Amino acid sequence: METQQSIWENQFSFLSAVNYEQFIGLSYPTKKQIEAFQTIIYDYYKRFGRVFSWRQMIDPYKIIVSEVMLQQTQTSRVATRYEQFIGAFPDFSALSKARLHDVIFHWQGLGYNRRGKYLWEVAKKVETDFGGNLPNDTKILEIFPGIGKATAASICAFAFNAPTIFIETNIRTVFTKFFFRSDVLSVHDRDIEPLVAAMLDKKNARAWYYALTDFGVGLKKHFPSLNAKSAHYNKQSKFEGSDRQIRGKILKLLSVKKSAESQELAVFCTDQNRLEKILKQLQKEKLILQTENAFEIG
Repeated sequence: METQQSIWENQFSFLSAVNYEQFIGLSYPTKKQIEAFQTIIYDYYKRFGRVFSWRQMIDPYKIIVSEVMLQQTQTSRVATRYEQFIGAFPDFSALSKARLHDVIFHWQGLGYNRRGKYLWEVAKKVETDFGGNLPNDTKILEIFPGIGKATAASICAFAFNAPTIFIETNIRTVFTKFFFRSDVLSVHDRDIEPLVAAMLDKKNARAWYYALTDFGVGLKKHFPSLNAKSAHYNKQSKFEGSDRQIRGKILKLLSVKKSAESQELAVFCTDQNRLEKILKQLQKEKLILQTENAFEIG
């Protein structure tokens, strides 16, 4: 049985042995070059592909849950919370009928709680407007709460095996490594997108994007400086002491209590003006509401 250390070493050996130079600067790859690229990606995936429960199913509901969770949260954290969330809300119907309070409670640990609210709103829309069936249409999904163009395309690829085109951080890393010189320091998505389209395995988009994603994870693990080569790279701001952290603590408390007075919430932020601003923003986003002197999840 392979140890974690041996897997790490084998991944590094595989990634280091790839002849990236054959693809540098390509704008219009030939059929032979496309096949060579796909072979490298799939070979890596066969050896080192990751296993997640949401990859073992093609239920559109379970796919959209995983994709929304993965928008801004590390896969390892999603893996620990996904099953619990699905257990509590097994389908669109169950989620649409739930209280927002319960949704936020089961979202704890994933961060960016408004994504849980968006998912709840999506479930209501699917039940009300689409008879409980997620539409296989990126243009429709793009206007769903909290989805957007890239997530809509990824949902259609993974849920329906549709040959959509999208770029996320790991895919961006793959194409930056393969097709752009090491001294190019600001690679834009508009330059990557035609290559993503050209290299797509149109018959099996689902497996292809899983394979691309995992290759990108491997590259970032072993060559972390690749991240900074993207024109879209932004180093995440410090979490400790941030408004994000305070918001999370407020919602965590309110998810286990029916309500809390402002004095109770002040323990998370001693700056009264800052606390009031955060509470107003949470109300504006309809994550919480105020009743007399107390706050609760809205």
